[in-house]
Amino acid sequence: MPIQGKYWFPAKSYGWGWGLPATWQGWLVLAVFGVLIVVGVVLFPPATERNLFVGYVVALSAVLVIVCWITGEPPRWRWGRDD
Repeated sequence: MPIQGKYWFPAKSYGWGWGLPATWQGWLVLAVFGVLIVVGVVLFPPATERNLFVGYVVALSAVLVIVCWITGEPPRWRWGRDD
């Protein structure tokens, strides 16, 4: 569980993984991810540097998944509400 006692990224209701952030920290992480994707488009234009851009996005996505794993609700397959 995260340091502050509340999950930054709650689990999705259906499927496996996390939904939209539930805290300002989660929204900040998601915003930084988005900004870094835009920076990647500028640094590695996909039209000319496709491989570098794909590698950059894969690395950023891996970091996002790690952050979600550490600060989010434990992932498992879900079929709706837990009763």
